[in-house]
Amino acid sequence: QVHLVESGGGLVQAGGSLRLSCAASGSVNNMGWFRQRPGDQREEVATISRDGRASYADPVKGRFTISRDNAKNTVYLQMNGLKFEDAGVYYCYAAENFRRTSWGQGTQVIVSS
Repeated sequence: QVHLVESGGGLVQAGGSLRLSCAASGSVNNMGWFRQRPGDQREEVATISRDGRASYADPVKGRFTISRDNAKNTVYLQMNGLKFEDAGVYYCYAAENFRRTSWGQGTQVIVSS
């Protein structure tokens, strides 16, 4: 199982931007991001295939962009126009194969007024 290390979380004002990064210890297939708010289950935010095809959850369409650098085994989440509702802990994941998925440690995003 590969290891994933996340970075880039922090505190931003509403309307601001953050870029999250997640580096895997080896080559992986699909990668993506979930987020979790207090009292909520994890919800999928975005996913991207190895060849760069991306999909997004409706609440973030037009504001978030997922991308990846296969040479670095890294996935990114560019978050623009952040809203209070976007706050939470963001977890990256990577599918090593059809039966094994790895998760990052989580990085917190705080959105202030």
